[in-house]
Amino acid sequence: MNKKIFVLIPDGVGLKNFAYGTFPQIGKKLGYEIIFWNQTSKDLSENGLKQIKLKARPRAVTDLYKRAKIESELDYFTDKFNDPVYQTYKFPPSGTNLKSRIKNSFVRMLVNTHSGERGVKHLQRRMEEAERKSKYYTQCFDLLQREQPEFLFCTNQRPLTAIAPMLAARDLGVPTGCFIFSWDNLPKATKVVDADFYFVWSDHMKQELLKYYPHILAEKVIITGTPQFEVHFDRQKRLEREEFINRFRLESSRKYLCFSGDDITTSPHDEVYLEDTAQAVESLNSKGYDIGIIFRRSPVDHSSRYDKVLENHKHIITEIRPEWYKAGEAWNEILPKEEDLGLQTSIISNTFMVINLGSSMVFDYASYKKPCAFINYDPTDRKALKDVAIIYDYVHFRSMPNRNAVLWIDNKDEISGVIKKVLEEEVSSNVENALEWFKKINIQPVEKASERFWNFISNLPSRNVS
Repeated sequence: MNKKIFVLIPDGVGLKNFAYGTFPQIGKKLGYEIIFWNQTSKDLSENGLKQIKLKARPRAVTDLYKRAKIESELDYFTDKFNDPVYQTYKFPPSGTNLKSRIKNSFVRMLVNTHSGERGVKHLQRRMEEAERKSKYYTQCFDLLQREQPEFLFCTNQRPLTAIAPMLAARDLGVPTGCFIFSWDNLPKATKVVDADFYFVWSDHMKQELLKYYPHILAEKVIITGTPQFEVHFDRQKRLEREEFINRFRLESSRKYLCFSGDDITTSPHDEVYLEDTAQAVESLNSKGYDIGIIFRRSPVDHSSRYDKVLENHKHIITEIRPEWYKAGEAWNEILPKEEDLGLQTSIISNTFMVINLGSSMVFDYASYKKPCAFINYDPTDRKALKDVAIIYDYVHFRSMPNRNAVLWIDNKDEISGVIKKVLEEEVSSNVENALEWFKKINIQPVEKASERFWNFISNLPSRNVS
């Protein structure tokens, strides 16, 4: 039996989930030859992994069809579900030069002339037809024909660079699977690749996928969970308190909370929230508490927007930067180091709570049975660039079984009270509700996600691919 598996890695999230965790180890033990089709600049041979590098060169027009397809699909979701929330997922056109204006006009024309389910499907076909004409598609076709893998697994459903490999596999009859990599992706119409099988976090996400794409057969949707939380259940990956304190020169007597930063699109005023949190901690410390803040910024945020706050409060804030690096200027060229898995889980292990604006870190902390507080207010001293109410109306937050799965910070004056509540251990019900939410979002036990992927792959010959 052919036991060669191709794993398509288009970006840093794919590296973190499938190249750095237990996924390769389990596959090797099962006797599989795992070849990472690595579209990033990271050299996976340094990690002892087999890789194929093929320069991804999608056609420019394919990207325009992709943009139009996503926008038209969001319009379709708006009408079909009678819900304006889908319009909030749209990004304004970028670029003001002549070339950008021409591209934006072409996308707008496509959207205006392709509406409803039929229009979306037509744009999907146009996108695929355009990419089949690329030299890149031919290279992908030749590679797969030569290597003849048993299965092509794509670790992300949305990259432009994944379209040609997945199309080539389909045209050659190579079975394909695609992972829906984030809990908020499906309502955003980000699924641009079609696959024989789809891997999702939970039954909740499976029902979402079938809701948005009713042509997909239920038996083609496989519930695996996500590997991103597995590290929290590996004690060898985390630093114990003494080593953590010494490595980052922290105060051994202090209790630390984590402020987890968001990207600038989601939270354009994140530095204000960090300042408000620092002031709340200063106030508590003046009353006899001894609290510090560990600041972990979003891995894709390399801006200077926090610098002033960090300098003004350096006696209580310690920034521990994610172990990610810029390998290029594009967003998907910000890549993780393997060390970041241990770093992130060590921060969670050694802090008593997390404060952020609506991030999935709520589930990382739930893995440790620790609480999360969501910021739920706009800055008072400036015009809000993004209304925070828009964030919590997003579809993925509607999955919360109980609003008290998190602690809500509705204005900056509430921060100190929320921190005190956690320190005084009055949040057990919040943690229990967070765990219930986590169970709904991600199949349990969490640490078995990679095993579930391989259980599916091991049984692939018996499955109906057509």
